[in-house]
Amino acid sequence: MPKYKVLVSPNTLLPVFDNYKSILEENNIEVIIPPPFNEFLSESELLPLISEIDGAICGDDQFTKKVFRNAKKLKVLSKWGEGLNAIDIEAAKSSNVKVFRTAGALTTPVADSVMAYILAFARNIVNKDSSMKQGEWRKFPSVTLKESVLGIIGLGKIGGAVAKRAKSFGMKIIANDIREISIENINDTGIETVSFDQILKRSDFISLNCDLNDSSYRIIGEKELNEMKNNCILINTARGKLIDELALINSLKNNIIAGAALDVFEKEPLPKNNELRKLENCLLSAHNSNASPAVFDYIHRKTIDNLFKGLGIKELNIL
Repeated sequence: MPKYKVLVSPNTLLPVFDNYKSILEENNIEVIIPPPFNEFLSESELLPLISEIDGAICGDDQFTKKVFRNAKKLKVLSKWGEGLNAIDIEAAKSSNVKVFRTAGALTTPVADSVMAYILAFARNIVNKDSSMKQGEWRKFPSVTLKESVLGIIGLGKIGGAVAKRAKSFGMKIIANDIREISIENINDTGIETVSFDQILKRSDFISLNCDLNDSSYRIIGEKELNEMKNNCILINTARGKLIDELALINSLKNNIIAGAALDVFEKEPLPKNNELRKLENCLLSAHNSNASPAVFDYIHRKTIDNLFKGLGIKELNIL
């Protein structure tokens, strides 16, 4: 007889979950897979599932105060990945629900993706390829990274990893964070710490690598976009709601900034009629900058390990 019921919902884990399911079942866990859903489970989709659940391995599912009120047996949330902004942490605490995440696990693939976007724009790769495939023989302007300034907003693990990669290309790196930037980060990369306003005014590329919270919601809006250089490329691999999307669309259409690379959006999945899909100066991906087989396998196993910790199951050395 299963001792625990556990909801499993990350859209990154579900396609390969058969490879890990036995680890749970061998430890008296009954796995509950939700009915088909979109990118994440909404509050209304969670409510019919949550009352008998002891634990959950979740993605960006909407664990709201109302969900916690109805989760009478819930003991632990094991978050796949890092971001906790979809979880009402105060409500979790009030309900005595332990919340775990896999902090730092996605640093390498996300930092690699940021550098890929920087190189694609700097060397004009997409336009060169498109032109050739249209039968043209056309030369496009490009810049070297050594002559470019990278502004990083949020210098945590991912921001620091981006800085190290950029340094190897000879970029001038400036950074801003609401938290104190460590001496180690400064020494490793030669970062110049500057004001947020200086990031906007001086950068040729801006990478958003900060958490989403009350202070960072729409940290980039119309005012900020207008302060950027008109050759600036804005890169967001963090959270969609860091940017006012309509203001960004207007800026890209009117060449207020030169381009953007977006892996995350205010609404996910990105609606098919969203104007961002039509803009040639905007590179898009479907919240996928973290992809890596080795990293994903580690996170799948670490997330299960965190679930076991929260349920009080003996450590199984599954990593």
